[in-house]
Amino acid sequence: MNQRFDAVVIGAGQAGPPLAEQLGKAGRRVAVIERKLVGGTCVNTGCIPTKAMVASAYVAHMAARAHEYGVRAEAAAQVDMQRVWERTQGISGKSRNGVEQWLSGMAQVSLLRGHARFESPHSLRVGEELIEAESFFINVGGRAAVPDFPGIHDVPFLTNTGMMALRELPEHLMIVGGSYIGLEFGQMFRRFGSKVTIVERSERFLPREDADVADAVLAMLRGEGITVHLGAECIALEGKAGAIRIKARGNQLCEQAVGTHLLLAVGRRPNTDDLGLERAGVAMDERGHIKVDDHGRSSVPHIWAMGDCNGQGAFTHTSYNDYEIVADAVLGQGRRRISDRIQAYSLFTDPPLARIGMSEQEARKSGREVQVGTRPMARVGRAVERGETTGFMKVVVDRASRQLLGAAIFGINGDEAIHGLLDTMYAKAPYTTVSEAVHIHPTVAELLPTTLQSLK
Repeated sequence: MNQRFDAVVIGAGQAGPPLAEQLGKAGRRVAVIERKLVGGTCVNTGCIPTKAMVASAYVAHMAARAHEYGVRAEAAAQVDMQRVWERTQGISGKSRNGVEQWLSGMAQVSLLRGHARFESPHSLRVGEELIEAESFFINVGGRAAVPDFPGIHDVPFLTNTGMMALRELPEHLMIVGGSYIGLEFGQMFRRFGSKVTIVERSERFLPREDADVADAVLAMLRGEGITVHLGAECIALEGKAGAIRIKARGNQLCEQAVGTHLLLAVGRRPNTDDLGLERAGVAMDERGHIKVDDHGRSSVPHIWAMGDCNGQGAFTHTSYNDYEIVADAVLGQGRRRISDRIQAYSLFTDPPLARIGMSEQEARKSGREVQVGTRPMARVGRAVERGETTGFMKVVVDRASRQLLGAAIFGINGDEAIHGLLDTMYAKAPYTTVSEAVHIHPTVAELLPTTLQSLK
């Protein structure tokens, strides 16, 4: 059976559904193809469920600190992982159902279930159906990478997806990879009550961050009782369910720890290896990402790629921005570009680490004359009042132009407060726009002007 559409969207992640809606409103007949769950990683195994679990872990952590706030707890808090799982799945499921209902109500848009594979530049097959279209928009996301370690097929392991299914508390969670995913899971399960060991191959913790920022995060994790081994390249896995050992070159301490559960958090890979892209003539890089131009267009003019699969960002917010850029290119004036995007992301530990623009080390390597301002969270009134003074603020400025180059806030509400700086960067306004502003007291953001006034 053959069907013909004006446009086909492959994948119902963050970029796919809003683009389908806009194309439908423009009068185009659209098919959205999803092989599994609508909503993509964010809704099903990423942002939404993990942040729900982080919230549960935060409550457990604060319950243990209740006495510090003058609150008398009659008994030690007990974590019910079944209930944590039910709450998490309920939040994720509600979000997924919302996306499904949204898709079903779109004019000119049909949701098709199945795995899409290109047959030619203008056709693909979903099961027994051959579908033809004038244009294609790929939004297939990514998945956890599984390295070919010796013993990888002999021991049970979990990825971020498997962690979402746990209904019991691991006695000892071993994590290979000090990635942002691994750190979030590591802290939350330590707060739930598991013993946690993180094995990272790099000699330096969080190498994308400045050393002072990375050291502060590492100290926080170790302060909560998490064991972190650095410079421990994983070369082999041994054991069985309930007794898994990591053998690592460069750090023999790893071999002394035997964990009950193993999480692999060593990066992600795009879901492009089974789409038949070679039959469509779509070019990919060495990591499997679809090569795109500044508007999201692939090497084939009528095929576009958005989200994790194009290698231009690995976040929900960059995926959604890809939709906006592609929609503007196809339906608008084509003025929006991927290269206009300022790097912005957050590590959602507690407290979170929010990062925008350049780090100090990146700014200095660029040859600029750099000024830096810092302020410990222990000197932020809101943090002191909340009893959560871990971390610090850091801003990086170009001395000549007075432009903000970047910032990091490792501390309570930093993931929200940093947006005032990010918006200033997008406006290309001088840092004095913030340093001379009057902010609400008492907040975390009110100390951003003071931090900028301390530039050195």
